[in-house]
Amino acid sequence: MAQIFSRYADQSLRLALVAIFGGALALMTIGGILVRSDYTTLKGWVVEQPVPFSHQHHVGGLKIDCQYCHTAVADSALATLPPTETCMTCHSQVWTDAQILEPIRQSLARYEPIRWNRVGALPDYVYFRHDAHVHAGVGCSECHGRVDTMPLTRRVETFQMQWCLDCHRDPAPHLRPRESVTDMSWNSQQDRRELGERLMQAYHVDARNLTDCNLCHR
Repeated sequence: MAQIFSRYADQSLRLALVAIFGGALALMTIGGILVRSDYTTLKGWVVEQPVPFSHQHHVGGLKIDCQYCHTAVADSALATLPPTETCMTCHSQVWTDAQILEPIRQSLARYEPIRWNRVGALPDYVYFRHDAHVHAGVGCSECHGRVDTMPLTRRVETFQMQWCLDCHRDPAPHLRPRESVTDMSWNSQQDRRELGERLMQAYHVDARNLTDCNLCHR
């Protein structure tokens, strides 16, 4: 039987198929790495703000509690960002002429809120409540890190689904007494798992349904 295609054409086809499948595999691998990279998740990145607010100074130095600015964190889904009036409670008396605070003064004069940029933003399709986590005993630093050491606020976790699920599958080691939720330096002499399991019972945290899809996606 006569050969329709030359040996060279046959080899070229095989090489082309190998290149196509190899390229597809490489793209999938690179895509998987990129999705989990800090470039995509923004983990470790500082988010630029209209005013370079220092949690290190206000929380670490002045010992201002998280709820002084994030007033609704224990009562609503959103932690809320402080209005200009909260900032001016102090800065009408201190650093009154500081150039760095000019946007704050202009905000008050014009009755226009400061447009703060969110650091721990989640996608719109994720249903998340701060109050539920606060009442369960999840400390602020579990998700936001030691902000009391941050001159400029950065994201310390990926906030991806796998990260959330790791905690939801085993919440006990991440829990603390409710009165210590905003304490950045909190540490327990007790075994964290044993303490967490007792708190789960006290705060009625049922881990059996914490990985249900409709808990976070509604």
